[in-house]
Amino acid sequence: MSDVKLFQPLRLRDVELRNRIVVSPMCQYSSEDGFANDWHLVHLGSRAVGGAGLVFSEATAVTAEGRISPDDLGIWKDDHIDVLARITRFVSEHGAVPGMQLAHAGRKASTSSPWKGHGPVAFDEGGWEPVAPSALPFQDDWHTPRALDEAGIRGVIDAFRDAAVRALEAGFRVVEIHAAHGYLIHEFLSPLTNERTDAYGGSFENRTRLAREVVTAVRQVWPEELPLFIRFSASDWVEGGWDIEQSVELARALAPLGVDVVDASSGGLVPGAKIPMGPGYQVPFARDIRNQAGVATAAVGMITEPAQAEEILQRGDADLIVMARQFLREPYWPLRAAKEMGVDLTWPAQYRRAAL
Repeated sequence: MSDVKLFQPLRLRDVELRNRIVVSPMCQYSSEDGFANDWHLVHLGSRAVGGAGLVFSEATAVTAEGRISPDDLGIWKDDHIDVLARITRFVSEHGAVPGMQLAHAGRKASTSSPWKGHGPVAFDEGGWEPVAPSALPFQDDWHTPRALDEAGIRGVIDAFRDAAVRALEAGFRVVEIHAAHGYLIHEFLSPLTNERTDAYGGSFENRTRLAREVVTAVRQVWPEELPLFIRFSASDWVEGGWDIEQSVELARALAPLGVDVVDASSGGLVPGAKIPMGPGYQVPFARDIRNQAGVATAAVGMITEPAQAEEILQRGDADLIVMARQFLREPYWPLRAAKEMGVDLTWPAQYRRAAL
């Protein structure tokens, strides 16, 4: 086995990743009615061919109203399964593990795709009323969400559970619950967006209740032998918001419920947060959660170079390296990384003539 940790396998329950390189969920805004298509096959399949260990779908909506935009991928109905199954077969055939991120956009739903304006979609142009823990819009000119009642909350929990069943049928081997970036579960976690006075608001115990109930519901149907991830925004980067201390406590609470990996991101809850972005700026969150909560973590955020990724793993800051934009620039990044680090990585037979 190579001494380079980036290319060492990692076993999570009964799933073995061939290396520690993960393709992050990245919205493609290329679906109609939630359906995957050839774009998704090529986008996800090329990263599997390129040597990644785990390839995640984009944030995949568990309800139609939970889409960020009308162009988002979905898993809210059985009809979505067949095309997704074609993608998971291809990803698996090329040595990567297919993963799906299950998501609900909350108050940030019903917005345009970035190249269409990235603002709210008007109701007369196909937009819809978003939902949230409290009736607080993301920005003044965005749709004011409807505060979920307890029946609505139960519906969201059921939707995550049903989506996990469909993801399994479609051939995914990892699911990740999206509780970051200002989307619904994150909105419940943070006191900045959760003004409820019932069992889902106020105290830390109450604000984290939805996250715990979604994890429990998903774990009830997600097989024991398959791993479950969750993505947090470990900090809102705003005074009085969700922070790393609360993230550590939540990770401690979720591990016994069946969470195997915390994917540690940050921000996205409110506009105007002062985020000190730079190479590896979120890695300390992964380190603190890993060390203090005793849970495996994934590091994400401006990780671009093989030596940088290797150093994070060697320091014990994280167990996995998750990359987004770098994989958009360079789908075959693992092949380059292996060459630079002296690792003998087998290239796809069709491309082997280019291996130097």
